[in-house]
This record gives sequence, C-alpha cells and structure tokens, in this order.
Amino acid sequence: MSAELRVDTLRKVFPGGKAAVNDVSFTVAAGEIVVLLGPSGCGKTTTLRCVAGLEHPTSGRIVIGGTTYTDPGSGVLVPPRSRNLGMVFQSYAVWPHMTVRQNVAYPLKARGVPRSQHAAMIETALTLVELSDYADRPVTQLSGGQMQRVALARSMVYEPQILLLDEPLSNLDAQLRLRLRDDLRRIIKRVGLTALYVTHDQQEAVVLGDRIGVMRDGKLLQLASPDALYNSPADLFVAGFTGASNVIAGVMTARDGAMGAVRTASGDTLAVRVAGTVTPGAAVSVALRPDNVLLVTDETPASGDQNRFAGKIVARHYQGTQTVYQVAVCGQTIEALEVGSAIRHAVEDQVIVALPAEVCWGYAA
Repeated sequence: MSAELRVDTLRKVFPGGKAAVNDVSFTVAAGEIVVLLGPSGCGKTTTLRCVAGLEHPTSGRIVIGGTTYTDPGSGVLVPPRSRNLGMVFQSYAVWPHMTVRQNVAYPLKARGVPRSQHAAMIETALTLVELSDYADRPVTQLSGGQMQRVALARSMVYEPQILLLDEPLSNLDAQLRLRLRDDLRRIIKRVGLTALYVTHDQQEAVVLGDRIGVMRDGKLLQLASPDALYNSPADLFVAGFTGASNVIAGVMTARDGAMGAVRTASGDTLAVRVAGTVTPGAAVSVALRPDNVLLVTDETPASGDQNRFAGKIVARHYQGTQTVYQVAVCGQTIEALEVGSAIRHAVEDQVIVALPAEVCWGYAA
C-alpha cells in the first residue's frame, strides 16, 4: 500500500563538515513521483539515504504514512529493515549466483512471507518489468537494462510503502537509458507506488517526475511541476541548471509588477520577467534558454512584447538535427539553438535577434 512521505526540516551534518542537508522540507503524496535534481554534492542522495534509514540525520523528522520513522530529537530512529521501503541503487546490486526468480524471491524469504504466496507475487513483479520469460535465467546472462529491471522487480515484489531510486539509470548506455526511463514511469504509475527519485539528469527528471525538487549545497531551492520549474525558475541557479545557459548582465531601470526593464552594457533595454524583490537601480542577471533565442531576417514588428535587437553570427556549431549559433547582441555573446537539419545562417551574417520577454528572467545579480 502506497503511503505519503513527509520530510520536515531535515538536517544532516557529517563530522568536521558543513551541512550536507540543510533544513530540507517537502511532502510526497501517496502515488506521486518526486524527483530530487541537482549536481554532485548537493545533498540529494544524502536526503534519500536519510529517508531509507541508511543515514542518521542530525535533526528533523521523516514521517511515512502518518508514522514517524525518524526524529532524533525524540530518540526515534527506526532501522532500514523495519521501514518497508523498496530501494533501487545506481549499481544493479543483483546476486550473480542466482537466477532472476531467485533474486526477486530473496526479499520475500527475508521478510518471512509464506512460501505459498511467493509464486504469484514473483510472477506479478516480473510481468510488470517484462521479464517473465527470463525467470529461470541466470542474471549473469542478462543485459545491463535487464539486470536493472530485476533490481526494480526485487524492490517492488513485497509491496513497499515507498520506492526509493538512487540514479538507477546512470550505468546504462545512452539509448538504453532513454528507453528504460519511459518504462520506469509507466511501471511505477501502474503499481501506484509513492516514489522518491534522485538524479543529476534534467531530462530524466522531466520525463519521470510529477514534481521536481532542485537542490544545491544542501538546500531545496524549488519544488514544482516540470512545466512550472522550466517556465518559472525560482532563482538564477535553477534557471541555469534547467538549461537557461545565456546570462545577460544589466541594471534594472524600471519595474511594473512582474515585469521590468533592464539596461544592458551596450545601452539596449530589455523587457524581462522579474523574480523576487529586485528594485530599480539593482544589478540584474537576465537568464534565457538558447532555444528561446529567435533569429529573424527582417524588421517586421514582432507580436506581443518581444525584445528585438541587431546581432551578428560569430560562430556556428552544426549538430545534425540542430544548429547552435554564437550571436553577438546587447554587448555580449549568447547562444541560439535552432532545431532542424538545415543551416540557415553563416558566420558574419547580420541578423535580428528576438528575445521574448516572457522567457527572459531577471534575477538579482
């Protein structure tokens, strides 16, 4: 039976170090998939391990299905084996001397599930991961993707309250990773499991998560649906980590509600969406994604509140299905990405650069 997971002001400080997890709070509803996303060392895996009971937090509470499993302040620390959680690791962690069936059966034996129930439970789990035909095959004869499916079946066979997944696709090759990430969401949703998933891969997070939490230096910066995260990043780090790699420096000259005007080093003025409490006169960094930079060839007035400036192509990188242009505009160089196999512009071409205001985010520098 899936359960709600609640993490309240979780903090973990390792001896002699700073806080690896620093006052992190979030809730995962029953049946929801939440992905913790961030670079190495941001605290996402430590958070996951605290939920699993593999790490002892310094303070905070972890509540699963209304029962407190971790609360150092009250002396509560339920061991991992008593939490009824499933876990899939980065490594496959399958037993090489066993068959697929024996691997999946192992947690049932360890939990004392009556042997009469094993066959049906194992078959259900293997059917979910599409490995029924491989049940009696030694795991050493499987591909990497199949071994990870065995690990997933083993973690779900005993019907855990919550499924924890720690970068389970990172050891697979690129094409297999793409196929398995789609299957993972389908499998988890079909069972209706509550899942907490850790990754550093933005695309993986978007495909798998109902909500995504971006972490940095032990802090949870933003937790939102994928579209909200990508279209309304909370700060410059979240914007950059989710692909807004262009940053234009300037000074805010005016603000009207959520919109503002930013003067760049070249003297051009950008209309931008403003995050936080930035006020006129403040230094601002404007972030936007390369795929939101539009290259046009005429001066036809743009619809809406597009910013339009004269620019020049200074470099070009053809990538087969897309082309990345380096464009000099507003006194600096930014990237523009155009999808398609055709190359539209040559180096030294003069272009008009359109920067839609609704996808230009201004943050305090």
